[in-house]
Amino acid sequence: MSVISVKNLTQRYGKGRVIYENLSFEVPKGRILGLLGKNGTGKTTTINILMGFLKPQSGECKIFGEDITRLSPETRSRIALLLEGHVQYSFMTISQIERFYSRFYPRWNKEAYYGLMEKLKVTPDQKISSMSNGQRSQVALGLILAQNADLLVLDDFSLGLDPGYRRLFIEYLRDFVKQEGKTVFMTSHIIQDLERLIDDCIIMDYGRILTQMPVDELMTTLKRCSYTDGPLPPASAEGIFSPWHTGDGNEFYSFLSPAEIATLFSGAGLTPPSDLKAEAPASLEDAFIGLTGRY
Repeated sequence: MSVISVKNLTQRYGKGRVIYENLSFEVPKGRILGLLGKNGTGKTTTINILMGFLKPQSGECKIFGEDITRLSPETRSRIALLLEGHVQYSFMTISQIERFYSRFYPRWNKEAYYGLMEKLKVTPDQKISSMSNGQRSQVALGLILAQNADLLVLDDFSLGLDPGYRRLFIEYLRDFVKQEGKTVFMTSHIIQDLERLIDDCIIMDYGRILTQMPVDELMTTLKRCSYTDGPLPPASAEGIFSPWHTGDGNEFYSFLSPAEIATLFSGAGLTPPSDLKAEAPASLEDAFIGLTGRY
């Protein structure tokens, strides 16, 4: 059974813009899934719906097999949520805030919290008010891990973290999730961070899902196609993403084979390029931009 199951989810702002229509996806147990998209594509909206903060126009959402509108207290206790992480009660020390939070979570795992604090090289008696914004964000993340939830929902977890702190947390989170068998549903604006962390990805555009698959599969099946001989394919052509004039010629991204691309060109009344070169994207960020467009 999937930990998260979403079927035919539709959400609009008022009577106007469609955020997405008939959105469907699943998050299997023990996987780390990243929801990727440009600003305004509905990443945080999706999390707000999953957490019951926002009611969708239509569709079905289930967590641990229960409808999100009727989650039992037991199921809610299996979910930990971080919304653009900030820590409250900054007048407390590292140990005081841990003891305070532990009262509310019967499955509390203080080792997960103090393990991350040790990585940060902060002492139990250090006041949170004396810490940098990046360190405070890490304290918030540590408190989330210590809840010992089966599902971690992290919205823009890297907000306010510098590259060093981001890498520290990514490595700690990945080890923790794999050792403890947790499931993670997360968003981030920093795609290169997610490449080192997530197992699966959903890449969203405005109003639709462009692709949903394991990251390893995406990086081997998506191709950056470049050539100097011939015109660009139609921007609306099925299976063609981000056609673009470069200084040296043309390029686009596609999951199609060279033979399928040649057939597509011919069907559009265009001569297929004779020097087409298909290469794997250099990074997940490269794949993301190739699918969603530069601007």
